[in-house]
Amino acid sequence: MARYQGTVAAIYRWPVKSLRGERLSAGLFDHRGLAGDRAYALIDERPDRGRNRLTVRQVPGMLAWEAAYPATCDGSPEPPGTPILYEPSGAAWAWDDPGLPEALSESYGIPLSLRRRDGQQDRGPTILVTFEASRHALSKELEADVELTRFRPNVHLEMDAPAFAEESFGPGTVLTLGDAELSVTGEHTGPCIRCAVPSWDPHGRERWPQLQKHLIAAHDNKFGVIMRVTRQGAVAVGAEAAVSAVVSAAG
Repeated sequence: MARYQGTVAAIYRWPVKSLRGERLSAGLFDHRGLAGDRAYALIDERPDRGRNRLTVRQVPGMLAWEAAYPATCDGSPEPPGTPILYEPSGAAWAWDDPGLPEALSESYGIPLSLRRRDGQQDRGPTILVTFEASRHALSKELEADVELTRFRPNVHLEMDAPAFAEESFGPGTVLTLGDAELSVTGEHTGPCIRCAVPSWDPHGRERWPQLQKHLIAAHDNKFGVIMRVTRQGAVAVGAEAAVSAVVSAAG
């Protein structure tokens, strides 16, 4: 078993699936994953689409919109209500504004509706953890800075683990973040196999195909690790982090 130490460098929450999100000073990790993460989604209402969730894979322009929860007066990590959505122009819309579905439909050219439901991550109520050593090493390999938000993580760590160590984190790996505990356990956890979304810049304006081609060739298309919350707790940026890693033979 390998053990690593470090700190929480950043926490990100993505209130509406596939829209840009917010950087937090603290978050609540519980049965939902990160409280408020992907708790809202846009539903594709085209007749042949089966009312599926709309994602960046279908509409990269979704990244032109941003979503964030109103600030709390008491500093609580629990979202205080529904998110506010921001157009590319900066105009703000409340989630329950009756004109929002039409505004989004016009922006994307697709009829859609809104849905609220906790845990709409692709792999269920999970947490995506990334490591600065790996992001930095990937940038060096590609000879270009790789923006972290391309990967839409929830927790980003500064640790003494070598770059890409998480590619071999197997079942039983445990990460403690302050009072919270995350584990590689259950379905859809372990090293994250990436889709094409990170190829788009964080605003959905330009695609960088070489990024995924390189991940596939050099890293089996892995970046980051997907974990489940096994002990609830509030976590702040700067909190101590520790990994007890069970190294998978497949890694």
